[in-house]
Amino acid sequence: MTQKPRARDLGLPFPGTPGPLNAITDVPGVRVGFTTLTDPSRKMRTGVTAILPREDRHRPQPVWAGFHALNGNGEMTGVHWVNDAGYFLGPILITNTHGIGACHHGATEWMIRTYDTHFREEHAWAMPIVAETYDGVLNDINAMHVKPEHAIAALDAAKGGPVPEGSVGGGNGMIAYEFKGGTGTSSRRITIAGETFTVAALVQANYGVRDWFTVLGMPVGKAIPLEEPFRDTTRETGSIIVILATDAPLSDALLRGLAKRAGLGIARSGSPGGNSSGDIFLAFSTADPMPEPLHAGPIVTRRSLNWEQMDAVYEAAVEAVDESVINAIVQGVDVPCVKPEGEVCPGIDTAKLCRIVLSQSLASARFATRSAKQVLAIEGT
Repeated sequence: MTQKPRARDLGLPFPGTPGPLNAITDVPGVRVGFTTLTDPSRKMRTGVTAILPREDRHRPQPVWAGFHALNGNGEMTGVHWVNDAGYFLGPILITNTHGIGACHHGATEWMIRTYDTHFREEHAWAMPIVAETYDGVLNDINAMHVKPEHAIAALDAAKGGPVPEGSVGGGNGMIAYEFKGGTGTSSRRITIAGETFTVAALVQANYGVRDWFTVLGMPVGKAIPLEEPFRDTTRETGSIIVILATDAPLSDALLRGLAKRAGLGIARSGSPGGNSSGDIFLAFSTADPMPEPLHAGPIVTRRSLNWEQMDAVYEAAVEAVDESVINAIVQGVDVPCVKPEGEVCPGIDTAKLCRIVLSQSLASARFATRSAKQVLAIEGT
């Protein structure tokens, strides 16, 4: 699949300092894999996205985590344990709404194979994280195209390095702000007390109404209205999954706080968190690797940033989530709908996007300059 220029490559001036890949894989050890299923003859446009947080072959290691649902009209398995224990073991998968069961089955099979000694010698249990958003406009979701083997293939394909975006993996059939949406990622580097950390996001963007769409403060959606609505555009009917990753040492409480900031990130592009949207977020830290609790001894010692140092982490997360959403959208191309049949979900015109954002940004800067001069003139009188 040929990738189009990313948002920064288009010249959109997002704030913050990204990592070298500007992706979730900038967090050391994090790997991402995809299975992308596209067959127009079968009305198939779906897939599976897999995230492996740690290099923990043969025995799983806890991944410290926090969960937050801005709006719960969706699913993310395993999060009851995340809330209670503050960690999870194994992979994360993202797919379509009707693929949850198949992916959970596939991820469990993959875990039993990957951590064979763990499962063979102990009373081990598998509770992978599997999340979803609805792709039934562009994919025949009721055909149940996603199978356990597709989850296993995505996990086996997981690797570091650049991360494809747009219509890949679970993002293949997704729509965001009435444009073709999908998978997007971004990262930020921050320094706290002399240590440099990475905060990164991966999103499956499938939410938003066109009129809400905002890029860097500019009302892009209103400037690019839908000429022919291809579905009910009067209300929110989508969802978004946000996965936040960091190598900063964070307590369970701080990770829950970090997960909450994903809501501020998606709000930057215009969403108020619609009633029908499943806006579900997971944050994890790869810091302090240690054995699973059964083998960790009676006392567990971990590092954590001070609460008073978290502003930089929160800001980085908000920026990374916002840019991830735009990265997903700018990859979009026109895609035919399966419901309603005959309609087309449009990819965004990136040239028009840039003209709107950059021209309005310039106009705002000129206005701000004039306003500042007026203030100075008044103060000087």
